[in-house]
Amino acid sequence: MARLGRVSPAPVLIARSLCFAYGDRDALHDVDVALVPGEVVAIAGPNGSGKSTLVELLAGVIAPRAGEVVREGDLALVVQRVEAPDALPLTVRDVVAMGTWAGGRRSHRAAVDEAIARVELTGLETRPLAELSGGQRQRALLAQGIVRRPAILLLDEPAAGLDGRSRDRTRAILAEEAARGAAVACVTHDDASIAVADRVIRLEGGRPVPENDAAPRPVSRGAA
Repeated sequence: MARLGRVSPAPVLIARSLCFAYGDRDALHDVDVALVPGEVVAIAGPNGSGKSTLVELLAGVIAPRAGEVVREGDLALVVQRVEAPDALPLTVRDVVAMGTWAGGRRSHRAAVDEAIARVELTGLETRPLAELSGGQRQRALLAQGIVRRPAILLLDEPAAGLDGRSRDRTRAILAEEAARGAAVACVTHDDASIAVADRVIRLEGGRPVPENDAAPRPVSRGAA
């Protein structure tokens, strides 16, 4: 919630009139999004409503059929993956270190250690990714996303496969990222994550639900 006398920060990501189709099947219709620093936005809706497609469009992974996305600053995307090939020779540290490849001001090793600790995977740094549980892999991908402290953090179901404690920690991390000034947007089916979001974007059938039907629920940034 904006404080009296304070000017709201300018958006670091603006999407206008986004449309996307898979072949001849429309998946998104005329969607507008603005993400500002210091805010956690939940992207919610039933399965097949276009949530993951929207995040991929915002991240630039796919191109819209119509509309545009303007981004300011570094962006990180945390994807949802629950499988890893047994032959993939990557450790937890390797996966998290990939998030530093775009550069950064801090020591890569120190940043990687900090990110691993934040997602509570300390002690598993040398464990092959293929030997981790689905929830542990998801936490490693979250660490990869936060390691370089991006200006824009987009996540697709970051709580997928996590137990209750890890879901709580994930929500706390997203709040911490927003508190340091990141613009955070997260696809989620998790009711608790939706409840503590600063704003909710709801999609149904690839269309945004009018704001009157999906009002923001501002909360204290300290809530997890």
